[in-house]
Amino acid sequence: MAARIASVSLLISLVILASFKSSQGSQIAIYWGQNGNEGSLVDTCNSGNYGTVILAFLSSFGNGATPVLNLAGHCDPTTTCSSLSSEINACKQAGIKVLLSIGGATEGYSLSSTDDANQLADYLWNNFLGGQSSSRPLGDAVLDGIDFDIETGDKRFYDDLARALAGHNNGQKTVYLSAAPQCPFPDARLDTAIATGLFDFVWVQFYNNPRANCQYDGSTDNLLNSWNQWTSLQANQIFLGIPASDQAANNGFIPADVLTSQVLPTIKGSSKYGGVMLWSKAFDNGYSNAIKSSV
Repeated sequence: MAARIASVSLLISLVILASFKSSQGSQIAIYWGQNGNEGSLVDTCNSGNYGTVILAFLSSFGNGATPVLNLAGHCDPTTTCSSLSSEINACKQAGIKVLLSIGGATEGYSLSSTDDANQLADYLWNNFLGGQSSSRPLGDAVLDGIDFDIETGDKRFYDDLARALAGHNNGQKTVYLSAAPQCPFPDARLDTAIATGLFDFVWVQFYNNPRANCQYDGSTDNLLNSWNQWTSLQANQIFLGIPASDQAANNGFIPADVLTSQVLPTIKGSSKYGGVMLWSKAFDNGYSNAIKSSV
C-alpha cells in the first residue's frame, strides 16, 4: 500500500511539473485590436491558443502630446474602452499575459528627450500598469507590460523609456517588456533599446522585408540564417514573428506544414526560443490551431 501511495504521489508530482513546464515554456503570442471584426478580447483568450495577447496600439505619443489609444473598431478610448477591463482580467486569470503595444506603422509618435521618455513611462505606468490615474482608458485592469513596435521615426530615447519602465519592477516582475523589431539585423529603431538587456520577449518580424534576405521566400535558408543572428541578443526569449495568413502581410507567410516540419524543429534548438508571434488575430483563421502542438 505504501508503495502504491508513493507511486500515486510521484505521478501527481510529474503531472504538476509537466503543467508548470508547459505554462513556462514556448507559446504563441498574438496581436489584437486593429480589426473590429476579429472577435472580442475574451474570446481570443478563451480560444486556448495563445499565451500572450498584445493590444495594438497606443499610436500617438511623445513631444508633449497627450498619448492616444487606437483599438480600431473595438471601442472609443475616450468613452467605451474601459469596458475591456473585465475582459483583460479574465485573460489574466486564465494565465495569459496582456501587453499594450506602443507605436505601429504610423507617423504619430516619437520621443524628443530623456525627460520625454520618462514622462511617457509615467503615463503608461499610471494609466495602463500598476499606477493610479482618473483617466485610465482601459479601466482598472492592470496590464502585464509594454510592447515596443517602433516602425517610424528614429531610435532615440527608447532605451531611456525601457529603463524607466523597468524601474517599476523593484525586485519583482510587475512590468514585462517586449519588442517587435524588423528582421534586418540589427533593427534600425530598436537596437539601442534592446541592447539594454531589459526585454523579456523579442518577437522579430520576419515578414514585409523582402529585400533584406531575412524571411521565408520559398526557401527557409535566409530565415534560419537571420534567426541565428537574432539569438545573439541580450533578451530572455526570442520569438519567430510571422503573418497568420497570406493576407496578413505583403510577403513572408510560411505555410503551416513548412513551419512545423522545416522551421520549428531547427529554431527550437536555441536556448532563447520562446515561441511564435502572429500578426494578427483578424487573420488567424485556423493557423494557430494548425501549429500550436508544434510550437
